Amino acid sequence: MTAFHHTDISGKYFLVTGGAGFIGSHIVAYLLNNGAGKVRVLDNLSTGLQSNVDLFKRYPQYEFILGDIRDEASCRLACDGIHHVTHQAALGSVPRSVKDPVTTNEVNITGFLHMIKAARDAGVHSFVYASSSSVYGDEPNLPKVEHRTGNLLSPYAVTKKTNELYAGVFGDLYGMKVVGLRYFNVFGPRQDPNGPYAAVIPLFVSGIINRTPVYINGDGEQTRDFTFVENAVQANVRGMLTDNPDAFGQVYNVAVGANFSVNFLYDAIGKQLGIEHPAIYREPRTGDIRDSLADISKARRLLGYQPTQQFLDGLKITVEFFKHQHAG
Repeated sequence: MTAFHHTDISGKYFLVTGGAGFIGSHIVAYLLNNGAGKVRVLDNLSTGLQSNVDLFKRYPQYEFILGDIRDEASCRLACDGIHHVTHQAALGSVPRSVKDPVTTNEVNITGFLHMIKAARDAGVHSFVYASSSSVYGDEPNLPKVEHRTGNLLSPYAVTKKTNELYAGVFGDLYGMKVVGLRYFNVFGPRQDPNGPYAAVIPLFVSGIINRTPVYINGDGEQTRDFTFVENAVQANVRGMLTDNPDAFGQVYNVAVGANFSVNFLYDAIGKQLGIEHPAIYREPRTGDIRDSLADISKARRLLGYQPTQQFLDGLKITVEFFKHQHAG
């Protein structure tokens, strides 16, 4: 993976909440491989995977805390002695939030508040957190720009917008250096292919290889700014380590700035696998937005963010990973 920082981080201590999860584990890998002084992970393994934790056991500077962000004591313990926090722990998935809004609220809002308060009390240098493109709601204009949002369409979107509001207050009131990242459909290796809320790309790969039914919600012409995980890692690293005072107290789109339909995605996966396997179309999903495309000029300007992997390049890497997993 490309290096996204040019400073020595051997004396810096990092906390990655949700570090056993998909995006979190890629951030952990980057920090460890680039010589961080300490990388601590806080995760309750409810959606994160033990196999991701096991990847890092050989690193002496790696530390794992099994704990829940809904527990204030765990958050305080995790922040002790830490310089930089990247908060990835959350209950993802719009459909999950529609089905169970209370648990989504407890993890994503109460858990977030515990975490940012613990970080404030520990005097961390910077606090980066994962928001979501879902906060744009029904705002019709493309591309999406950070200052223009619409009506929220799901409990999940409400939780992420609330995170942004709390982060703004903590920045203004307590002088915290806070950065929010609105992820747009992040994908890549290690994304969980199992369970009722599995991500679409591993589901497509698995269904095509196994020739089992693959479902596309709606007509498949809905578009997404599919963002390879390396780009999300870059945004987190730049957010934590930036020395630009204007970069803090902001939220940023984290994407590529190009969108593709779900049908295009499905066809591209089938071509790469060399298998023709028609999808089955069904009703659109409640709470989903129709089209998504990010303006990434703000992140470019203030964080120096520049996507290193375009959609099709990242898709090749991802499909190969899941194909190999399937063969193994």
